[in-house]
Amino acid sequence: MPLNLPNFLTWLRILAIPLFVGIFYLPDGWLTPAQQNLVATIIFAGAAITDWLDGYLARVLNQMSAFGAFLDPVADKLMVAAALIVLVYLDRLGAPIALIIIGREIAVSALREWMAHIGQSKSVAVSFLGKIKTTAQMIAIPLLLYHDDLMTGFNAHEIGTLLIYVAAFLTLWSMIYYLKAAIPQAIEYDK
Repeated sequence: MPLNLPNFLTWLRILAIPLFVGIFYLPDGWLTPAQQNLVATIIFAGAAITDWLDGYLARVLNQMSAFGAFLDPVADKLMVAAALIVLVYLDRLGAPIALIIIGREIAVSALREWMAHIGQSKSVAVSFLGKIKTTAQMIAIPLLLYHDDLMTGFNAHEIGTLLIYVAAFLTLWSMIYYLKAAIPQAIEYDK
């Protein structure tokens, strides 16, 4: 496990998860609900920025590693799952949408592991569709966490809800895309 700046940022993202969740379990009076929303939004947004930054730094500093390639998506999935569970707990997101997104992440991760096992990992490499899904998710979640109006006429909750539904649709679409790419390879392998 190489300790370098990109991996350090990834570990910070993982360590931020209990802090992020804990914001909503502080004793009454420590933070107002609006302050909890703001702090949680800042922590999540910071995690999303480090997700981009650690990959960028790994490439620029030539510090890519197999461990970093493994840990980075795990950190992302843990942070997104924690955020979705918090949003369900706060009644800002329906459980079915959270289950669709979390379930897809687990299924596609398992699919990628299987495809790597049979030497066909390139057939389920991250697609442009997956990147659009992630972008919609990473914009929707902070808006749902913030929950309040950002300015007149910009209701963060309504826009976040719309984007999380777009993300859920893209989640299903991208899962079908990955399955269509992987199934022929898996069938061929089993022959």
